[in-house]
Amino acid sequence: MRRATGDALDASTLYALLKLRAEVFIAEQQSPWLDVDGRDLDPSTVHFWLPDGAPRTGPDGDVVATVRLTDEGPGLARIGRVCAAPSARGQGLIGLLMAAALDELGDRACLLEAQSHLEPMYAKYGFAREGDEFVEDGIPHVPMRRPARD
Repeated sequence: MRRATGDALDASTLYALLKLRAEVFIAEQQSPWLDVDGRDLDPSTVHFWLPDGAPRTGPDGDVVATVRLTDEGPGLARIGRVCAAPSARGQGLIGLLMAAALDELGDRACLLEAQSHLEPMYAKYGFAREGDEFVEDGIPHVPMRRPARD
């Protein structure tokens, strides 16, 4: 597993992260949206990813799964840009990345906007629906929150 803050990403890693996200969100899900939102290079943003071949040892290749954690103000964070390449699904990679992101999160509350069919998966990590379903770029989503830990 790899981890870097936005200001520590090198150009080739940023390219690989953006490439995977475009392949999943734009090409596969046919959802034209502007993924580049100005948050990827922010020093408070933390990226987690797995290169091809992970979790086995070996040379880094293409990124096969990623999760992004952004700072949303005092005591609050957001998990987003959660995706895995089709060839890497069903191997528990997102679970590894979510565990790392939640560990980084610590006691802070956390928000996410889940694709509706993934609500049960995020519930396993302590997230609960917080609001009504909405459609974003043609895909049903639900707002979710994980409360701060005492």
